[in-house]
Amino acid sequence: MDEAELAAFLDTQRTLVCATLGPSGRPHLAGLWFVPAGGRLDCWTYAASQKARNLERDPRATLLTEAGQVYQELRGVSLECDAELVRDPELVLDIGVALAVRQGAHPGPELRSGLSAQSAKRVGIRFTPTRVSSWDHRKLG
Repeated sequence: MDEAELAAFLDTQRTLVCATLGPSGRPHLAGLWFVPAGGRLDCWTYAASQKARNLERDPRATLLTEAGQVYQELRGVSLECDAELVRDPELVLDIGVALAVRQGAHPGPELRSGLSAQSAKRVGIRFTPTRVSSWDHRKLG
């Protein structure tokens, strides 16, 4: 996919699989909602989660999102990323609000207020891609 196709594809996806390295060195996989945000992907998770602990130890991750039911429709993207944990409470809440709005919630003070207690237990994650691989089998003809 070219850059425009990749951006359009990411705009249609809601969930990605996040691979981090666990304490034993084995991959740890977890599903996350995400928001495309100016060349990076933003997520949030519980601060005590395994993926957050893994990223504290090693800030590298690989993300995957894909679509398609049959071979001729398969498309997706794998992104090797550097991850930054966001701990500023207002920024974490901003990410949570953006995720909720992307999932269909109505923006406004009620949403922000409703997510504020939840955000206190979370960290934001900003994934910045360092290598991108994509595919679109619909182009195979």
